[in-house]
Amino acid sequence: MNETMICAVGNVATQPVYRELATGASVRFRLAATARYLDREKREWTDGHTNFFTVWANRQLATNVSGSINVGDPVVVQGRLKIRSEVREGQPSWTSADIDAVAIGHDLARGTSAFRRTQRAETAGAGAPARPEPAWETPPAEAEDQREAAAETEDRREAVAVT
Repeated sequence: MNETMICAVGNVATQPVYRELATGASVRFRLAATARYLDREKREWTDGHTNFFTVWANRQLATNVSGSINVGDPVVVQGRLKIRSEVREGQPSWTSADIDAVAIGHDLARGTSAFRRTQRAETAGAGAPARPEPAWETPPAEAEDQREAAAETEDRREAVAVT
């Protein structure tokens, strides 16, 4: 529960790199998030400092990102923030800000996107019968009246049996 969750809005800075690992699919890309502010003296919007994050996505999210996200796309990334620092002998020290993504999507404030649902792999065993899809259609009015009449008759029968 002591994880730092972050929501970053920015542009994809590098092409996502997809890898198939023993633990499942993984993808990473760099996200550039630039602060903008209104310069009151110039009366115009100005770019501020740009933060770069390495975004990591795993499993189904990784597969979906690799087919949906490209360099320059405006995106919203939500996930766990991880700051890593390393010092190696004879080399300068470095710090990296990584986001272990939980959700990634296009920023619809800056464009449109067409959502396509992915096909999920069957979680049931191979021998298990497939469950039929429930009937979601609204029944015609006549069928509804017949059902209500049948329910009233059933209620009268229960009342007679109780006394």
